[in-house]
Amino acid sequence: FIDLPTSSSLSYMWNFGSLLGICLITQVLTGLFLAMHYTADISSAFSSMAHICRDVNYGWLIRNIHTNGASLFFICIYMHIGRGIYYGSFMLKETWNIGVILFLMTMATAFVGYVLPWGQMSFWGATVITNLLSAIPYLGNTLVLWIWGGFSVDQATLSRFFVFH
Repeated sequence: FIDLPTSSSLSYMWNFGSLLGICLITQVLTGLFLAMHYTADISSAFSSMAHICRDVNYGWLIRNIHTNGASLFFICIYMHIGRGIYYGSFMLKETWNIGVILFLMTMATAFVGYVLPWGQMSFWGATVITNLLSAIPYLGNTLVLWIWGGFSVDQATLSRFFVFH
């Protein structure tokens, strides 16, 4: 039996960074397959999701892996953050700040991905959440109009969200 020196703090909690990498690769690959059949048009986005699930070979499986993979990704992120807090990784300011920025970008990516099926929950989720930005003094209303691409959540919004996702 080989007995190599290891840190006393080494535990399964140190695996979540690697698991995040595996989750990210899975999300990118399933996302590419979904993008091949998705239509970013407000009149056909919902039906393109139905087409993916019903007509594309294993489309239902790819979509479910992608949607549930996002939840698994966030579980791994929260465990990774928890480990970082427990072991005091926040003391490394630059590393911690980059992690916070990546976390916020991941949340934004997940939100715009939630809007892409363009059902009622997606539409109203986009409307309500983006309207929260209007509470920012001076810039809020302009920022909301820029994100929407007009005066309401419409085709320009869906196109922008698809590109951002």
